[in-house]
Amino acid sequence: MTIRRNWSRLMLVFATMFVAASALAQTTSMTEAPGDKHAAPEVVQFDATKVNASFAQGAVLVKDSDGRYLILTARREKPGQAELHTKYTDLIYIVEGTATFVTGGEVIEGKTTAPDEIRGASIKNGISRKLAKGDVIIVPNGIPHQFVEVSNPFLYYVVKVK
Repeated sequence: MTIRRNWSRLMLVFATMFVAASALAQTTSMTEAPGDKHAAPEVVQFDATKVNASFAQGAVLVKDSDGRYLILTARREKPGQAELHTKYTDLIYIVEGTATFVTGGEVIEGKTTAPDEIRGASIKNGISRKLAKGDVIIVPNGIPHQFVEVSNPFLYYVVKVK
């Protein structure tokens, strides 16, 4: 249990740092100079115009080339399917709106929709939580989850971490 608690704290810190860094970023991009072996890794910024446009439909902002993480903007106007990710932990930060979010329990009518991804009609015996602007929730891999009620619009960041 201590490992899970420490992992949750680490993920909460990571999510908070990501949101703060996104809000405070001021430069457009910085890449290393050709041949400079000691230069910093690339810094990437998404200005507010791009982020806001991304929230219009939901999109992947960043996908790590090694598949270790993804950062998405998400938009919901209605409830979603039950989900279970076998490899990714979801760190979710609510930007706008409210939702009822169910976690745990069992996915009903679950089907594999992509490698390591299961979707289903609903969740049986889960725990309901109310989410609102500013909330952060961490869903470890292997835990079913589903948005069952959402305001219109409901906007949130998702950081998926392997």
